Amino acid sequence: MGRMSRSSTRIAIVDDDAAVRTALTRLLQTSYEAQAFASASEFLASLYHRSPDCLILDLQMPEMNGLELQVYLARAGIKIPTIIVTAHDESSSRAQCTAAGAVAYLVKPLRKATLVKAIDAATETSV
Repeated sequence: MGRMSRSSTRIAIVDDDAAVRTALTRLLQTSYEAQAFASASEFLASLYHRSPDCLILDLQMPEMNGLELQVYLARAGIKIPTIIVTAHDESSSRAQCTAAGAVAYLVKPLRKATLVKAIDAATETSV
């Protein structure tokens, strides 16, 4: 099992809410290499430089939401383990995100232990 060390695991956070981005980045940067993006387009522009090991996507965002970004990446052949986070737990959204390949669907407010467990599970399969 060639597991990468947590500190070298690159996590990308895409959320349009600045407070959530800041909180998630602070929460994760003690264990991972975390980088936050305010929009799907900002994240997509970063892919030219470096692809993350795991992607945390807010479901509800303007322009391109988390599910649309997830589908876009899959269609482009870009495989990044994805965790969807949302404040609105709807079974139809959960089913759509899971069908599109999300490794986890978490409801805000997030507990650190739950998020870390999901990230570890996601990056374990990608190594």
